[in-house]
Order: sequence, then C-alpha cells, then structure tokens
Amino acid sequence: MAWHGSLSLAYRRDELRGAPRTVSHDRHDGPLRVLASLYPEGSAICHNVLVHPPGGLVGGDVLAIDITLDPDAHALVTTPGATRFYRSTGETATQRLHAALAGGARLEWLPLETIAYSGCLGENLMRFELAPGAEMIGWDLLALGLPASDQAFVRGRFTQQIELPGRWLERGVIDALDTRLLDSPLGWAGHRVMGTLWFAAGRSLTGARREALLAAAREVSEGDALQRTSGATAVHDGVIVLRVLAPRVEPAVALLTRVWAAWRREAWQLAATPPRVWRT
Repeated sequence: MAWHGSLSLAYRRDELRGAPRTVSHDRHDGPLRVLASLYPEGSAICHNVLVHPPGGLVGGDVLAIDITLDPDAHALVTTPGATRFYRSTGETATQRLHAALAGGARLEWLPLETIAYSGCLGENLMRFELAPGAEMIGWDLLALGLPASDQAFVRGRFTQQIELPGRWLERGVIDALDTRLLDSPLGWAGHRVMGTLWFAAGRSLTGARREALLAAAREVSEGDALQRTSGATAVHDGVIVLRVLAPRVEPAVALLTRVWAAWRREAWQLAATPPRVWRT
C-alpha cells in the first residue's frame, strides 16, 4: 500500500518578554510529522526535526513538504536519520519540498543523507523561493546503494532536482546502468556519494561578501581528505555552491558540516550549533 503524506510548516517571528522568538505551526496528513520545537540557540532560532515513522519510501509513495517563513523568522530543519528510497516494482516514489521565505527570513535545510537502494525508482524535488532580503543555507547528500553492505546500486533510477527560480536550476537523472556518468572522471568518478551545499540570497550578494563565502568554503576544504573531489563556485550572483564526491557518507557529511559552520559565522555572525539529533 502506497503512502501519501503531507506536512506544512509555517514560521513566524514573535516577541517573548522583549526578545525575538521564531514560532512554528505544523499540520500533517499521513505519516510525516515534526517533533517539538527546540531552541538550543535561544528563542530567535527554531530547530525542528522531521520524522517519517515508516522509515523510507517505496514505489507509489508521495511525500510533500511545504515550508513558509514570515519576515525575519529563522528556522533550522533536519531529520533524525537517512531518507531511504527502497526497491520499486514499477512505480516511482516521490518526495517534494517547496519552501517560501519572506524578506529577512533565514532557513537552514539540513536533512541527513538520502539513500537510493538498488532497484529504486525515486524522485527528490526541491524548490526554494526567496524574497529580497531572505537567505538560506541548504544541503543535499545522495548515497547510491549500500556498498559497505555489498548492496551496490546496480539497478534503478533516481532523479534529483534543486531549484531556486530565476537563479539556479539543477536536475539530474542517475541511472544505475549509466556507467559513463557514474564511473567517468568527468562524472561521479567511481564514487557513490555526492554532497551539495549552497548558500542562497533573495538578492545579489555584494562582491566582497560573495568572495568571503567562497574563501571560507575553500579554506575549510583545503587539506581535507576530500579536497581533490570537492570544489566551491558562485553559480549566480546570489548563490554559492560547494560540491563533493566521496566513497562513503561520513567524510562528506563531515566536510559539509564544517563549511556550514564557516558560512554561518561569515554570513550571519552565528556560531554553529549542530542539532542534538545528529549525535544520537
């Protein structure tokens, strides 16, 4: 039986005894839901963890996530574990995310990795709309198969899309039989994990700020074990992207986490406060 689930998350900025506070309101239909709002950094930044009790998606499943942030709200959204796309008997499993940020809002979209199991037919579609003055840091980690468990990605297809309308559109189809993509030095070069981290703004960044974010990413990457398979670039005046290829998830997560922390300090003068769920 296919699951059809939806989750709406809305954030607004309030005042609590004279201090700014980001308040969340959620509605869900189906298995996808959010845990209680957490404030490990104080009331201005709301941390939420998305939970999907079935543990993964199979053919025919559809999960839809809708996130809105009112002016000056700041939310960090993550997951307690990997999102798994399991083997399909013919139907496509789809996860769709749409986020809309008003001016002055900040979003950190930091889910743990997505695992595409051999034989899956999956889609992971993300769209972020940023009003002038809004900013976000987001990442995506895609792992093909479970090579450590001798479950290589030898069948199936996975479609990945990240869109910031008018600024950046990336859409890729990874087919297990496309060895030119997966094994060529111009493609995945034999790796089976790809990480993408981006900083995006609703208006063009100044040249100095753009160069500072690029320099921060490159400084963190220098000397890292994945230095030779990672790189940062400005794909638009308002979008900085770091890409990394890795043989396993853990070193990719470690690099992206360090760059996320560096960007937080550089762009927002905030120390990194990793969600507690990452350590459990």
